[in-house]
Amino acid sequence: MAIHKLTDLKIRAKLREIQELSFSPKPKNALLGDGQGLYLSVTKTGTASWLFRYMDFGKAKSVGLGAYPATSLQRAREKAQALRDARATNVDPQAAKQEQEREYKLQQAKAKTFKTCAEEFIELSRPSWRNAKHAQQWQNTLLQYAYPVIGHLPIGAVQTEAVVRILTPIWTSKTETATRLRGRIEAILDWAAVHGLRQGDNPARLKGHLEHMLPKLRDARHVHHPALPYEHLPAFVAELQHQDGIARYALEFLILCASRTSEVLQATWSEFDLKKGVWTIPKERMKAGVEHRVPLSKRALAILKLVQPFSSETHVFPGGKKDKPLSNMAMSMLLRRMGYDAITVHGFRSTFRNWAGEQTNYPFEVCEQALAHRLPDAVAAAYLRSDFFERRASLLADWATYCQSKCLTSTVA
Repeated sequence: MAIHKLTDLKIRAKLREIQELSFSPKPKNALLGDGQGLYLSVTKTGTASWLFRYMDFGKAKSVGLGAYPATSLQRAREKAQALRDARATNVDPQAAKQEQEREYKLQQAKAKTFKTCAEEFIELSRPSWRNAKHAQQWQNTLLQYAYPVIGHLPIGAVQTEAVVRILTPIWTSKTETATRLRGRIEAILDWAAVHGLRQGDNPARLKGHLEHMLPKLRDARHVHHPALPYEHLPAFVAELQHQDGIARYALEFLILCASRTSEVLQATWSEFDLKKGVWTIPKERMKAGVEHRVPLSKRALAILKLVQPFSSETHVFPGGKKDKPLSNMAMSMLLRRMGYDAITVHGFRSTFRNWAGEQTNYPFEVCEQALAHRLPDAVAAAYLRSDFFERRASLLADWATYCQSKCLTSTVA
């Protein structure tokens, strides 16, 4: 087979020809052969790169040898000959190059620490997370617990012993934090493995691995937020109405709507139809990723009218900084000032759910929909097409009446 068919003069002439055709209606790619598997691949725009093409057990394969003219004709021939010599000893050039690339990535990993990889993973994931608080929680737990132990280690050097050392002190005392932290470390190590920065099993895997190395948990279910017994809620609301500040209205509104903290704090006026008495929370702000309509009781509407003169053009419950919502700690601090240190803001959702379950005859599905919960039965959820809006309107109206029942002057109307 002929070899060394090309010259620099022929190559330059072909490149000019292709560049001229690039402005025509039908530009074309080109493949210039030098012989015995060496080719110069030229694109429609005139850029060129070297390829070594060969057959391996009846399968066509190719290996890139570099761009032209950075890789000269002579240098390309030298590389091609080296690959022919390798083929003569039954070495697959493509597989060998892939192995070299893997080795290069592993060498890179030695200089890439767990902390560096974690920061890259967080930035990559940030657009998919619903709010900045999620990213902040990742950063805080890693900074407090993981970085002191493995933050400085090369990502490929993180082993089971180090992960166990991180988790053991908080596995039983701060179970929810520990389980989330373990999942975050596992995700970062998985990401690193996919990018060729580490090899082997994931040392943060729980099933069949860490579950045999960490203390057994008596109850692996979610830790519930401390809640106020519903019997005490009317007295609490009466006391709440004597407090000062925007947080007092935000907290009462949250209780009346059985909403999550972020749903209330991030609420904007554009989400409300005050004439129809409906608050529509977009799916981007919902935990389940589904739009949620909240029927507003008379008292909830009254709160909105009370705060409207003091709110911003955007946020219903504004904070101290311009164009910023109320701080996510504002309602928690209010509870502390009132002497309710043992309960949480989120716990009022449990207060509502216990009241609805024990003191009303509303169906399970209606109560769960009021909390924007997914039904535990996936099949039933798939067939459910109603959001029970009218039934929920009655439920929240009854709830508002109950909440106001100890107020000296009725504020329901």
